Amino acid sequence: MSISGKVVIITGASSGIGRATAILLAEAGATVVLGARREDALASIARDIVAAGGRAIYKATDVSVRADLEALVQLAVDEAGRLDVIVNNAGISPISRFDALRVEDWDAMIDVNLRGTLYGIAAALPVFQRQQSGHVVNVVSTAGLKIVPTMGVYAATKNAVRTISEALRQESGPHLRVTEVSPGMIATNLGDSVSDPSVRDALAARLGAIAIAPSAIARGIAFAIDQPDDVEVGSIVIRPTAQD
Repeated sequence: MSISGKVVIITGASSGIGRATAILLAEAGATVVLGARREDALASIARDIVAAGGRAIYKATDVSVRADLEALVQLAVDEAGRLDVIVNNAGISPISRFDALRVEDWDAMIDVNLRGTLYGIAAALPVFQRQQSGHVVNVVSTAGLKIVPTMGVYAATKNAVRTISEALRQESGPHLRVTEVSPGMIATNLGDSVSDPSVRDALAARLGAIAIAPSAIARGIAFAIDQPDDVEVGSIVIRPTAQD
């Protein structure tokens, strides 16, 4: 089975990388199961996919709530009969300097970027174990590869997921594939969550100068999913050519 016929959960599917991935995989013949907090946006994307001849279902999902991810996985199984891939993509980046003491933002990044990924893994693994097949795709970041000021906590959450991905890969045996995808500067609304005006403006300027489209990441995710079952793409870094 290539992409066509697979059932794929995508979190953070209402915009950016998640939306682009949903559209691309649906065009390739997957049934996409969309999760995000904004139900109206999910409904719109699902309508567009169905109108284009694809298959999409959705459920409002807050990845910081374990029960929400369990319900999303159950929706996939109930409606499509199985689950082949979970793309843990939901993330936020209210970045700031440490001395700004935006501790609530630190907590939020831990809840969404780290706990949300763990909850997705926990929800999907029992299904994958029953099926003796499955694929976990975790969206991390180049922020964890090159540490820069203001991104300390954000990069830490992404590097924690990088560590989780490698440990899961080693534990998984021959029936579960694990892929981490590290986007660089991508033209998404991720920067909207930055509460510090000066940091937000600097990030927006940088994105405006070099950011690439979310579809670049979607193609990388699709490449990993499309490999034969005995081929695991462990790590992909996708960034603008102009990025340092």
